[in-house]
Amino acid sequence: VQLVESGGGLVEPGASLTLSCVASGFPFSQYDMSWFRQSPGEEREELAYIASGGTVTNYADSVKGRFTVSRDNAKSTVYLHLHSLKPEDTAVYYCHRYTGDYWGQGTQVTVSS
Repeated sequence: VQLVESGGGLVEPGASLTLSCVASGFPFSQYDMSWFRQSPGEEREELAYIASGGTVTNYADSVKGRFTVSRDNAKSTVYLHLHSLKPEDTAVYYCHRYTGDYWGQGTQVTVSS
């Protein structure tokens, strides 16, 4: 199982980003996925969940209405679309497969003017 995130970077407040997580080594379409983030000194926070078929999603209150999770099972990829970014969104963002507790290496998002 391998999960590889990309798409992070340095952006100004109010900007948007799309993070991608490409999965390999397992039948991606059969597994629920999620996105987490972790800031220095903080607990890892679950942000968004998407069921295997993509029709069921759930979000943390802290990002509801600003972040959207989606997936393309044909590309074995899960996305996190980040909008109206704030400095407090600065963190390392991780994708996660619940079954077996697999994590990617993370991608850094920094929101600063």
